[in-house]
Amino acid sequence: MSTAAHLRDLNEQGFTLLPGVLDAPAIATLRRLMDQLQPIHWDYIGLVDDHFKCVFNRSKEWLAFLDLPGVIELAEAALGEDCHVIGQTAWRCHPGFVGAELHLDHLVMELPESLLADPAFQLPMQVLTAHLYLDDIDADLCPTLVIPGSHRAGRKPQLGETNWRGKMADAVLCQAGDVLMFRSELWHAGSRNRTTDRSRYLLQVHYGRRMVAQKFSPYLGFRLNPDVLAACTPRQRRLLGDHEAAEYD
Repeated sequence: MSTAAHLRDLNEQGFTLLPGVLDAPAIATLRRLMDQLQPIHWDYIGLVDDHFKCVFNRSKEWLAFLDLPGVIELAEAALGEDCHVIGQTAWRCHPGFVGAELHLDHLVMELPESLLADPAFQLPMQVLTAHLYLDDIDADLCPTLVIPGSHRAGRKPQLGETNWRGKMADAVLCQAGDVLMFRSELWHAGSRNRTTDRSRYLLQVHYGRRMVAQKFSPYLGFRLNPDVLAACTPRQRRLLGDHEAAEYD
């Protein structure tokens, strides 16, 4: 599919799947990098999952995964050529993991569903998340659940709500190396790791319009790694915040 076709899916369905973005060597590299991570600040290694934020700042090896071919073109088409990365999170979900309930990630403002139902109205995107899957995802290995079109609900799911307009959440089953991209208003959920011997390896990259703040913990104590900066391409520097001057700079 073309970037234009994926962009149409984001506008109509709220998500799109990009197949085969990562090849086998890239998958192996990411799994090795994730296995070497140690917790900093809000990171943790838990009983059933391990979670590491801002991994782009650990070493230059992570940089290539900020602007993968096909992914970055879609992010820029959706959010503007001056978009940036607001976070990059590595996750391992082990047997027994229980995913989050139905939710959305960010809603700029509540809007009447009657407006959003009008096909002539296109809701601008503010934040996109890319899920880079490093395993074949089947029904037992923590598939991401999505409700197509639910970004047009104009609100977040209520407690205990399990569907939107009668649509239940669908599991995104895919192959290692595939990338799921979805907009922040989409109703989605995690799911359980029902296996006994497999962990799901996932890298999340969050993209935002320039006016969306970057979420680089520990915030006041955060400093960009000079070795990482030295290895950046011009596009990667922009993604990390090296923008041209604008109104609020």
